Amino acid sequence: MDLHFGDSKPTDDERAAVDALLGPPESSWEGADRSDADLRWAHGGRAARDRRDLLLPGLHAINDRIGWISEGALDYLCRRLTVPPAEAYGVATFYAMFSVRPRPATVLHVCTDLACAAAGASELCAGVESRLGLGSGVHVERSPCLGLCERAPAALAIKAGDPVRTAVSAPATVHEAVLAADAPDSAAQEPPAATAVPQAGQDGLVLLKRVGVVDPSSLDDYRANGGYTALRRAFELGPAGVIREVTDSGLVGRGGAAFPTGRKWQATASQPDHPHYLVCNADESEPGTFKDRVIMEGDPYALVEAMTIAAYATGAHKGYVYLRGEYPRALRRVQHAIDQARARGFLGENVLGHGYAFDLEIRRGAGAYICGEETALFNSIEGYRGEPRSKPPFPVEKGLFGKPTVENNVETLINVLPILTMGAPAYAAIGTDRSTGPKLFCVSGSVERPGIYELPFGATLGDLLAKAGVRDRLRAVLLGGAAGGFVQPDELDIPLTFEGTREAGTTLGSGVVMAFDDTVPLPRLLLRIAEFFRDESCGQCVPCRVGTVRQEEALHRIVECTGAAAADDIALLREVGRAMRDASICGLGQTAWNAVESAIDRLGAYE
Repeated sequence: MDLHFGDSKPTDDERAAVDALLGPPESSWEGADRSDADLRWAHGGRAARDRRDLLLPGLHAINDRIGWISEGALDYLCRRLTVPPAEAYGVATFYAMFSVRPRPATVLHVCTDLACAAAGASELCAGVESRLGLGSGVHVERSPCLGLCERAPAALAIKAGDPVRTAVSAPATVHEAVLAADAPDSAAQEPPAATAVPQAGQDGLVLLKRVGVVDPSSLDDYRANGGYTALRRAFELGPAGVIREVTDSGLVGRGGAAFPTGRKWQATASQPDHPHYLVCNADESEPGTFKDRVIMEGDPYALVEAMTIAAYATGAHKGYVYLRGEYPRALRRVQHAIDQARARGFLGENVLGHGYAFDLEIRRGAGAYICGEETALFNSIEGYRGEPRSKPPFPVEKGLFGKPTVENNVETLINVLPILTMGAPAYAAIGTDRSTGPKLFCVSGSVERPGIYELPFGATLGDLLAKAGVRDRLRAVLLGGAAGGFVQPDELDIPLTFEGTREAGTTLGSGVVMAFDDTVPLPRLLLRIAEFFRDESCGQCVPCRVGTVRQEEALHRIVECTGAAAADDIALLREVGRAMRDASICGLGQTAWNAVESAIDRLGAYE
């Protein structure tokens, strides 16, 4: 592909897809029919460059309509936004869900990650590829985690067109996956979000109390079940009062870093530079994680209300939900909730008549695990490759568009609602002194009742697995997902707190708990983890870019060798792992060795 404006022209459909997003071009500089008058001078360049953040939505628009991004379509989008084609090409090729090579309009993503691998993803892929064969008009793609771990194995069909059509098959059979690809409209309907919550409807729930109880499409139903009580309380307290309540509650981030939320909000609110921004990180891509999807599908108004409170407290008037591209139902539900809230005065220029202006916009990811890192996420929204930035400066000082930004994930944000409704002291009384409040855990793998569980911090791993119905012959439990660590079956008394897991030499992470019995080949599982990190490394820093490849190569050799050769590769793995942990720019490289190290040291994986 030429990395400059060439002679390739967009098709009518490609032009229509871009124009539907950006509006019709105003001059020939943007691709309109030539006019001698407007070729005498360039105009509109600054305004177009200010819309660079629409590059990712523009790529989605083309990919959704056509199924891939041609040179002509990319050139046309670049002209409209005054983006150099070389840079746009770098962005388009960064994301797994886009293709710059011709492919069929229908893509069937079959998950091959940890939970699905343990549930027979290899056999599913082989069966689907055999059934469809060549020339079927369906491109089968072996995909990283689709966030459907409680219904493994899973497949997602995306059929390009106007409109784009999607269908989820989970748990998938060969027949159902092929049906989803061939006829998305005829595929079986997805089960309600509440089926992922075994505790749905039980008394005592705090974060999941509305999932399965309220109609997720109804604002009135949400309000009848306590919705918008917290926002009214926030307006009574004022911004400083809200931050004080959040700080006193002891709430820390639920994405894995466990940074105090009140401190982050206060640091952003105190910045003199304006405007301030709020970003919700809904790009949960950690294998085994699906809690944010369930919340957005089952209780979307809770996220809209919580983001409004967070923005009010931190002085933000614009918020973004950065949502996984693999979550089509969550996209529809959250967009509907935003539209309804705006129409009813809960978003907009005068929220609830209090003179406060705030609005929300969804930005879709496109399949990049690294965009879960907050600064990579900012780059993605701004229309650049999703590569992490060096810190400092920190996001509270210079984040999205170079302005003070507060970033929280979905679970962290919805915890703000009970903090304001029950009060900080009552919230802090849940859990332990150092890990307060309730926590959501994503349980999958070798259990009878996989799904999202809500427990107070301090419950043990054994308590959680007992609720999920752990199967016999338990071999290992992975905490924290691919970036976490394994524990043995006799370590189920580990308290599920940030401090408790640290003391046990492992991590809580975002709340992933994956159980594996002795039918799951552990070396193959570790190899899949290594493949995942190799694929998902953004390649920006050498320790991660090279280290993840060396880690995968060594694991391949270990599977094939024994004795001294295997021992040499294990020593090499340790050296590479330390280098990645000490020198990588972001958490991806820093944690890429964790699970493999724990499997070697705690489980004796290669003995």
